[in-house]
Amino acid sequence: MQPLIWDRRPDGLRAPAMVCAFEGWNDAGDAASSATSFLVKSLCARRFAQVDGEEFYDFQANRPRIQLSDEGVRRISWPGVEMFEAAAPSAPRDLVIVQGAEPSFRWRSFSALIVDLAEALGVQMIVTLGALLADVPHSHPVSLTGFASDLSLIERLHLEQSRYEGPTGIVGVLHGACAGAGLPAASLWASVPHYVASAPSPKAALALVRRLETLVGISFDASELESAAAEYERQVGLAVQSDPDVQAFVERLEQAAASERASLSPDDLPSGDSLAREFQRFLRQRGVDGK
Repeated sequence: MQPLIWDRRPDGLRAPAMVCAFEGWNDAGDAASSATSFLVKSLCARRFAQVDGEEFYDFQANRPRIQLSDEGVRRISWPGVEMFEAAAPSAPRDLVIVQGAEPSFRWRSFSALIVDLAEALGVQMIVTLGALLADVPHSHPVSLTGFASDLSLIERLHLEQSRYEGPTGIVGVLHGACAGAGLPAASLWASVPHYVASAPSPKAALALVRRLETLVGISFDASELESAAAEYERQVGLAVQSDPDVQAFVERLEQAAASERASLSPDDLPSGDSLAREFQRFLRQRGVDGK
């Protein structure tokens, strides 16, 4: 079986950009996957293909799920990646949206498949979305970083060039495959407060969507996402105020962010990691889990 399974062949895409996000390591606070899910819903995108997960997934790490139809018929939903086409008539281009779980195996083959698909569809640029845990306060604007195969994109987006060295995920590998194929690519990353890692972050998802608008030239009605982001900040703020240690830590993060310092000194405060562990338990008790 071919790994790419077509529902149909998209036709008439105008100067498309491809936007990719993957659940898992690259997706702190579900921010990147939430952003692409928002795009699919906002643009009434239609699926046209999917990647068969048989050769790319460890089904013990990403288990299939049993689902029941309205008639009570059982079916198995397998992990994989789906491709959507999204028309944006009022914008100069359309979108191809790729979303799903991060593959477990054969990342180079998987990335080559995505690049081949992009070339077959005439994609002019690939944008990958990611989110990472960082020492940032929930109350400040979301910090975004990014990098691109074309430095002019960095200047246009007013982003800092990434200096990261270390382990990477499928987003980094896919970006490298695009660069190797000569396909223009950019990667946008949102920072999510590490002390609230278990809660989905619509605020970070919104920040990714807003910066994506600048990059691809498509505007979105994100009022629903804006409301969710405001509620997220309100709930986390209430939870922070209920714990003096966490409140002191967050205030220190706010001071550090305001003065643009890169790191915090420990002084006499508890460590960020220990506070994060305690705060996760506190949030679960309060029900701050994105519901």
